[in-house]
Amino acid sequence: MQRHLALMLYIAICGLIVFLVKAEWINAYIQIVIMFIGINIMLSSSLNLVNGYMGEFSCGHAGFMAVGAYVTSILNMWFFTKGNLFGDALFSPSLSVILFPVTLLIGGACAALIGLLVAIPSFKTRGDYLAIITLAVNYIIKSAIENIQTIGGARGFMGMRKVVNAMSDTVPLPWLMIWILVFTGLTVVVLHRFVSSTFGKGVVAVRDDEIAAEIMSVNTQRMKLIAFMLSSGLAGIAGGLFAHVLGYINPGSFTIMKSTEIMVMVYLGGMGSLSGSVMSAILFTVLMEFLRPLQLFKWVLIPLLLIILMMFRPEGIMGHRELPDMFPKLRRLFPSREV
Repeated sequence: MQRHLALMLYIAICGLIVFLVKAEWINAYIQIVIMFIGINIMLSSSLNLVNGYMGEFSCGHAGFMAVGAYVTSILNMWFFTKGNLFGDALFSPSLSVILFPVTLLIGGACAALIGLLVAIPSFKTRGDYLAIITLAVNYIIKSAIENIQTIGGARGFMGMRKVVNAMSDTVPLPWLMIWILVFTGLTVVVLHRFVSSTFGKGVVAVRDDEIAAEIMSVNTQRMKLIAFMLSSGLAGIAGGLFAHVLGYINPGSFTIMKSTEIMVMVYLGGMGSLSGSVMSAILFTVLMEFLRPLQLFKWVLIPLLLIILMMFRPEGIMGHRELPDMFPKLRRLFPSREV
C-alpha cells in the first residue's frame, strides 16, 4: 500500500484538477499554465537523464521536441480532420480520444530514432564535442522543417485545435489536460524506475568514470544508446503535447533559445536530481508567467538569477539529491526499485 501511496496521491491531484477544469472553476489562463508546467517537467526531466545522470552535455533538446511536435500534429491532422494535407480524414474524429496517445507515442518514437543518430557519434565524443553535435542536430532539424513547404515551411503548421475539439465533442472532458497529466506522471515514473534500477546505475557509472565502468563490464555504448533514445523520445512526446496546447507551431518555436530554457531548468533544479527537475520546471514556468509583462527584459533577469544561483549554489536547488534524501520519511512514498 505504501509503495503506491505517491501514485495514488498524484492520481487524486490529477482528478481534482480535471474536476475543477470541467466545473469551469479554473480559468483558461491557469489551465494553460498548468499544462505548460507538465510539459516543462517532461522536458527538464528527460534532458536531466543525459546531462545530469549520464554526465554528458546535450544542448539541442528542442530539436527532438520539434520532431515529436510535427510528427504528432501531421498524424492527427491526417487521421481526424477533413481537408488536410492528404485529403479526407482517415478515421472518424470520434476515434481521436483513443488514438491521440498512440500518435503521441509515434511522435516520441520518431524523436527517439533521431536520438539514435546522436547517440552513435557520442560513443567517441564527450563534453564540448557532444554539445556541438547536438547543437548541429537542432539546427539541422529546424532548417529541414523550414524547407518542407508541404507542412508550412517557415510559415508554420496549424489546425491541431480541431483535433482537441474533436476529443471534447466526443466525450465532454478536458482531454488535453488529462493526457498532459497522464504523460507527465508516466515520464517521472519511467525515469525514476530507470535511474533507480540496477540497469540504470550503469548510466551513473558512465558519468562517474567511463573507463572504470567499462572495466567493470558496463556496456557504456549500450547505456548511452538507451539513455539518448529515452531522453529524445520523452522530449518528442512533450513536443506533441506542446503543439496541441498552442494549436500552431513553426520552426521558430524550436530554436536554441528553447533548448536553453530546458537547460536552465535542468541546472536550476540540480544535475542528476529528478526531484530537482520537477521543482525547477514548476518554479521556472511560474516565474516566466510573473515576468511576462517585462517582455524581453525577462531574459535579462532570468539569466541574472541563474548567475547568482551558480555563484552561491552551483549544484542547483537539489544537487544530486532527491527529496527522500533530504526528508527520509518520504522514502515510503518514493521507494527505490532495483531490477
